[in-house]
Amino acid sequence: MKPLLSKLPVSHTTIFTVMSELANQYQALNLSQGFPDFPVDPELITLVSKAMKSGKNQYSPMAGLMQLRERIAEKVANSYGYTYHPETEITITSGATQALFTCIAAFIHPKDEVIIFEPAYDCYEPSIRLFGGVTIPIQLSYPNYTIDWDQVAEAITPKTRMIIINTPHNPSGTTMSSEDMAHLEKLVATNNIIVLSDEVYEHIIFDSTVHQSVARYPSLASRSFIIGSFGKTFHVTGWKTGYCLAPSALMKEFRKVHQYNVFSGNHPIQAAIAQYLETPSHYLSLPDFYQHKRDLFLSLLKGSSFTHVPATGTYFQLLEYSAITNENDLEFAKRLTKEYKIASIPISVFNSSKQDDKVLRFCFAKSDETLKRAAEVLHTV
Repeated sequence: MKPLLSKLPVSHTTIFTVMSELANQYQALNLSQGFPDFPVDPELITLVSKAMKSGKNQYSPMAGLMQLRERIAEKVANSYGYTYHPETEITITSGATQALFTCIAAFIHPKDEVIIFEPAYDCYEPSIRLFGGVTIPIQLSYPNYTIDWDQVAEAITPKTRMIIINTPHNPSGTTMSSEDMAHLEKLVATNNIIVLSDEVYEHIIFDSTVHQSVARYPSLASRSFIIGSFGKTFHVTGWKTGYCLAPSALMKEFRKVHQYNVFSGNHPIQAAIAQYLETPSHYLSLPDFYQHKRDLFLSLLKGSSFTHVPATGTYFQLLEYSAITNENDLEFAKRLTKEYKIASIPISVFNSSKQDDKVLRFCFAKSDETLKRAAEVLHTV
């Protein structure tokens, strides 16, 4: 047999797997991978159990349960003032990553250019490359990770097919402003560029910041996909249930790929979440819930050698360590795990240029006890 010709020859094991395996090996506190270590709401568990016992165990409709799509439409309309039709403009997906992949698969042809902002969530670029697209990275920098929209305008060419945005932003914990959205709206107003908006942390936002969803801007929404995640919102990352919103013409193309990719999502979980969404406080309480954890973590770090700019969204906090060592962030993250028994994520791995700002990402979606233990460790570094 001839050597295999890989479609992703330079792709390696993700940093999340690398650092989590290292955490397990050295029995370290795992603040690297973004998953909560506290219990799921028992009410939600009960609703899933009831759905299973009532027979909702076979395939759901390809686009997802209508009841869930209707609840999502209501949530979006109440939150952002834009109405998506549950029948033709909302699809339930097997997690947000599947939704992102399907959007790219449906619209990116060989040599199409896709603008992304780095540090970028690590599934964007491989998915673009898999379908022959060309990634055009715009580098952002610590501490503010603000977008230079003049640079974006210069990067747009006749080959630009898509711009991927992510707000609140993983891994930086920053958020886009209304001014950012106005710039984006102006840039795409006179071309055929599709906007892919990764909004999985939409309800995890702090300091009275308002989430700038694409759905707040009708002219943007008319050319955009929005990706959401119940795994992030309801602390159930292992359930891999998300959703995609888009105008019907775009959604029609999305579903052509979706039906041959996963066909449909988890039926009993969709039924349970549909009922759970009938109580808006289940997601409207998230800003206060996670801001408490962010503020606790940062208060516990006072007097340490790490510096920070408080995250304005997500459940990740960046800590800058240049006062401690000049090691690159990957080396330092590994040493922290091995010697100090605490795992984090180095940010340079999310930059194609490997730009190293001497910052590590720590997940604070943890119990208060875990955060206290983590802070005690970090004070010894």
